[in-house]
Amino acid sequence: MKSVKKYIALTGLILTTGIGLAQDDNVNDQPAQEQSNIQQYTPSKLIGKGQVDLKWFNNLYTQTKSTFSDGREPRQTFFTSTLEAYTGIGENKRWNIGAILEFRSNVVNDRKALDVFKFDGEDASARSGLTSIAPSVKFVPFRSVSNFSIQSSFFFPLVDNEVENGVFLDQNGYIWQNRLFYDYTFPSGDWQLFTELNSELNFGEEEDSFANNSLNLTPGVFLSYFPSSKFTVLALVQHSQRLNLGNDFTQNFTAVGGGAKYQLTKALNLELLYTNFVRGTDTGLGQTFNLGLRGIF
Repeated sequence: MKSVKKYIALTGLILTTGIGLAQDDNVNDQPAQEQSNIQQYTPSKLIGKGQVDLKWFNNLYTQTKSTFSDGREPRQTFFTSTLEAYTGIGENKRWNIGAILEFRSNVVNDRKALDVFKFDGEDASARSGLTSIAPSVKFVPFRSVSNFSIQSSFFFPLVDNEVENGVFLDQNGYIWQNRLFYDYTFPSGDWQLFTELNSELNFGEEEDSFANNSLNLTPGVFLSYFPSSKFTVLALVQHSQRLNLGNDFTQNFTAVGGGAKYQLTKALNLELLYTNFVRGTDTGLGQTFNLGLRGIF
């Protein structure tokens, strides 16, 4: 159970740092035809009818410290690769539908961080596989506020056991996730403030998952600066709080970080992000290294 608790911090961060990577900058005072995708499409903005939005996001979390002990601990590393696909429906850019797939590879027992890419079970210290699938919908609830949107997804677990041979893979429970997005571009057009509130309702049999019957709330603030239409840099602060809904485990952590994004082609952009767990309760104190590709066609 102790090793599971050390991992819990990752589950919250995986579902929230994706927003940092997906966060784009929108220059409201420029004509739409002059905007690149990283300017025009924040998570708050939906694509139009017939368009396709594909995101491939990769998160590597590694830790040698936690709040459970003092000093260095054996390294644990958890890799999550997420594929999201959406298409626009309707004529007013207020509804998108899609799906999310998650693949994970985890290694423990002080193995090297990059061993997650071996996808092996050496010495019973590793596990990997497709772990969840989620139908998802995005919508703009108020026609007059196009920069406020909600993404609602329902995750079905594809794992039988959270822990096997002491190695955690993923939660064995259902997750109803709702993410509220809002962005504001300052009059100068060079800066943008993006905010998010991520909520995850975890439910299922309590003996199947440490997280079942709990609610996780994760607000985040992202400040972006873009020196050109093809390049952005950002800084972020996130806090996550797990609330007890019949589960005897609570937890919280705070992470800070930064990143950059570059528009490779008219359709494709590259995203890089780093975060560091600076404090927490009943959590790991690790770092994440993130790489994402997004294409809008």
